[in-house]
Amino acid sequence: MNKIVPISLLFFFIGTVSLFAQVKKDTVLVVKDTSKLQEIDPLTPAKAAFYSAILPGLGQAYNKKYWKIPLVYGAIGTSLYFYIDNNNKYRDYRRAYKRRLEGYNDDDYQFLDESRLVAGQKFYQRNRDLSALFVVGFYVLNIIDANVDAALIQFNVNERLSMRPEIYPNDVTFRPNVGLTFNYQF
Repeated sequence: MNKIVPISLLFFFIGTVSLFAQVKKDTVLVVKDTSKLQEIDPLTPAKAAFYSAILPGLGQAYNKKYWKIPLVYGAIGTSLYFYIDNNNKYRDYRRAYKRRLEGYNDDDYQFLDESRLVAGQKFYQRNRDLSALFVVGFYVLNIIDANVDAALIQFNVNERLSMRPEIYPNDVTFRPNVGLTFNYQF
């Protein structure tokens, strides 16, 4: 009992002392309207596609997706390299075949007969054409990517829209069922 009285008096005095370490300011709270939609610029996807058509990768820079620019140039550059390489080899085989038909046998492909030179021409011509198709395909894919990415930037995704997996028991067998729930909170 001796110790209870001084401790309770100590807590009483500490609890009743008012300390004002800061000056109280009148603040005005501004409530942000979360239901207000952002303005959508319908020309943004068209601008991004136009920029990518002018210079590959420029649409990705317009969308601020800078990490995609090396992928664009890597894909187009690799396809272009293979186009040039296959075109040079096709010309070499064609030149050797023409010289063989003229009666000369002093080219780099002396070990090949005429049928092998024709087969080599067809092989490298086919690969050259496929490489050209890949160059055009990656160029078009670059434009489509910039357009779609610019359109999806304006897509409204917030916390009120959610999708989550849910495991619930079956009413009859009490086995767990797996499902997806789509939730939208107003």
